[in-house]
Amino acid sequence: MAISRRTFLQRSLAGGAAITAFGFDVTPIYAQAKSLKISRTTETRSTCPYCSVSCGIIIHTLGDKAKNAIPQVVHVEGDPDHPINRGTLCPKGASLEQDILNERRLLNPQVRRPGADRWEDIGWDQAIDEIGRWVKKTRDATFVEKDPRGRTVNRCEGLAWNGGCTDTNEFNYLVVKTMRSLGVCYLENQARV
Repeated sequence: MAISRRTFLQRSLAGGAAITAFGFDVTPIYAQAKSLKISRTTETRSTCPYCSVSCGIIIHTLGDKAKNAIPQVVHVEGDPDHPINRGTLCPKGASLEQDILNERRLLNPQVRRPGADRWEDIGWDQAIDEIGRWVKKTRDATFVEKDPRGRTVNRCEGLAWNGGCTDTNEFNYLVVKTMRSLGVCYLENQARV
């Protein structure tokens, strides 16, 4: 027998009304249902990474924080104490757990070499070295010491920085100091944290 969504909702509401009408106290059932999934988890407050609204989220992780234990995310919800979203999340923020637990999520840096048809995994140290090498090469090639009128400008027009919504003020302070020391003049950030 196929039950439509409408029939399911009607029967659920009717059953709930009948239970309440006959004097059953459903408070313990609600309390137990709420505590089952997250009763033994560790709460971590964070910021949703999707847009510049910077909604607060709570990530519930199961694990005893032992040295070799791998923590497992079991639930993500809006932070009711956060002044921006007060516990609500948009559909993208509500699906954050699926992004964290996705088996296709990249966990290592990858690079696609010139002429290659696939991405290759590389180590973190190698990725940092290559990024540093390319930044230096680009800065040396695009650094402008004087403008066409002969004024000293000391700027790099070949690099830019775009920050994300989860960047804190402290992180942005360090980024601006670093980028300005390279001569980068194209800086943008969407953070509201």
